[in-house]
Amino acid sequence: MPSLQTALPPELADNVIRLYRECLRRAKFIGHRQHNTQLLIDMVRQQFKKNMHETDPEKIQKMKDDAARSLINHVLYESEKMTGRKFSKSS
Repeated sequence: MPSLQTALPPELADNVIRLYRECLRRAKFIGHRQHNTQLLIDMVRQQFKKNMHETDPEKIQKMKDDAARSLINHVLYESEKMTGRKFSKSS
């Protein structure tokens, strides 16, 4: 079975690995605050494992975009909570 690093172009594999690590970091951060760290880490791992054999660059890019968007939304949420200032246009 090929690994992620051999199945994909190097730059794409590196980006996916960095995204996975950042998702795990964020899950640990959120989980620590909400006292459900292992549940969130397991959810992140489950999503990545479910799609680990995907080799279609377009599908991989969509999944990366979705994961990145989730991370950005969380960062914005935390920033809004800390500053009391709304960054999103929705109310």
